[in-house]
Amino acid sequence: MNRQITTEEFKKVVIKNEQLSLVQFKKEWNAASQIIAPVYNDLADTYNGIVDFFTVDLELEPGLDQEFGVRELPTILFFIQGKVIDHAIGLTAKNILISKIELAIAGKTNS
Repeated sequence: MNRQITTEEFKKVVIKNEQLSLVQFKKEWNAASQIIAPVYNDLADTYNGIVDFFTVDLELEPGLDQEFGVRELPTILFFIQGKVIDHAIGLTAKNILISKIELAIAGKTNS
């Protein structure tokens, strides 16, 4: 399940999380963010219980983008134990996201 989180929640549910967490940074009005949203939600359903999926709306939660160097939307960062291990920037094909998730689950990064 994909869950929208606040900056305060981010530190609790992403930084302190032991398992793989994907965080999509977006703005609601951004066309690319709207296009990738169904793909991201589908992946969240597919990997439910294995990977945690979160979304940060930068209109509501400014500041995290600067902290993590997000310059283009959407950006998906892959975290394990608070560390960014991989990323996907802009419109990324579903099969590429699946490959990156599988590599991260296997303990191999593709950054």
